[in-house]
Amino acid sequence: MATTAAPTWRNWAGNQRVHPARIVSPASAGEVAAAITQAAAGGLTVKAVGSGHSFTGAAATDGVQLRLDRLAGLRTVDGHLVTVGAGMTLAALNTALARHGLALPNLGDIDAQTVAGALATGTHGTGAGYGCLSTFVEGFELVTAAGEVLSCSATERPDVFAAGRVGLGALGVVTAVTLRCVDAFVLRADERPLPLAETLGRFAEFAAGNEHVEFYWMPYTQRTLVKRNNRVAAHDQPMSRLRRWWETDFLQNTAFGAVCRTGRALPRLAPGLLRTTAKAFSPLTYTDRSDRVFVTPRRVRFVEMEYGLPREALPEAFAGLRRIVAGLPFPVLLPVEVRVTAADDIWLSPGYGRDSVYLAIHQYVGMPYEPYFRAFETLCSTMDGRPHWGKLHWRDAESLRPTYPRFDDFRAVRDALDPDRVFANAYTQRVLG
Repeated sequence: MATTAAPTWRNWAGNQRVHPARIVSPASAGEVAAAITQAAAGGLTVKAVGSGHSFTGAAATDGVQLRLDRLAGLRTVDGHLVTVGAGMTLAALNTALARHGLALPNLGDIDAQTVAGALATGTHGTGAGYGCLSTFVEGFELVTAAGEVLSCSATERPDVFAAGRVGLGALGVVTAVTLRCVDAFVLRADERPLPLAETLGRFAEFAAGNEHVEFYWMPYTQRTLVKRNNRVAAHDQPMSRLRRWWETDFLQNTAFGAVCRTGRALPRLAPGLLRTTAKAFSPLTYTDRSDRVFVTPRRVRFVEMEYGLPREALPEAFAGLRRIVAGLPFPVLLPVEVRVTAADDIWLSPGYGRDSVYLAIHQYVGMPYEPYFRAFETLCSTMDGRPHWGKLHWRDAESLRPTYPRFDDFRAVRDALDPDRVFANAYTQRVLG
């Protein structure tokens, strides 16, 4: 087990910074258990950290930081059941699955997260028939505050399984996960600009008629970019290398990064810059391996808030959001993203028990964001909104309990597994009490 001095740790966005007492890089569940036991004996808390793609302080600690990069890689492949180390990134997992003719059924648009980190915070993609990524979990290995190594599934410790698939890192340290995969598949992506009014008016139709659909709205405009992804039998319409560079490297990252930097330096120009950017949206249709369609490189840094709402709340929520953006004393430089998911049965999943629509709002790093995000949170809270656990929000246990029917059941599992709060930090204390 490798132990190193602890420099300041920062997340991807740079908005979370902590200085752990020490960093430990275990290579087995046994070494994780030893690190936890040693930390608890010294009165230190423990948090596992992945690649830092959460915007909240969910993984922050001034105690012992566990880095799970040595707990990565495929462990077993048994038909469609694949067991992986918790520290494996989604990008590495997608590559490994492809070699075995397999894929995850759905993904979000970022693949830098570790498997455990993505699952712990309820990471999701889009699709009316798909829950969050944690719905693909068939079992996991969990190291508790007492140093026990537990195997959890729907039949073995089912309460821990129901709680731990979206566990916020509050129940213990997940060291391995078994995922139910599907045969590798090809997606046809159709991306095209549409007027905002048409997109909102037809979004329920789009969600029902496509396996995966989302849209982006550029603030200060009447334009959206609608993305629809559906399975096809053949990879018969590949995107050229030049077009891929133009779309993903130049337009979405290099050029848009320049727009954001200019808007930050000269805020009065921002609305016009975004209107010009929205005019650059153009139709694009192509096929590719599923993960290459789902995932988009993100090099423009931002902070984010995302709320899950009952799907029928979209028109009211979006109208309120537009009013908030129009009334801010500073510009919003990044688009709003809208996605859908199916209901699931995971206790702290934002999709628990209901089909959901998700509205994600963003702001460029270095720009004011708190008044924008707080106003949006107030709006969503009136509509039974549930915050994404890995994205900024200010909710606490008292306000969250009414919207999660199994909230106290989750807390009871936490009390049983971690009575002394070895895995607690400021974030879990706020959201769980």
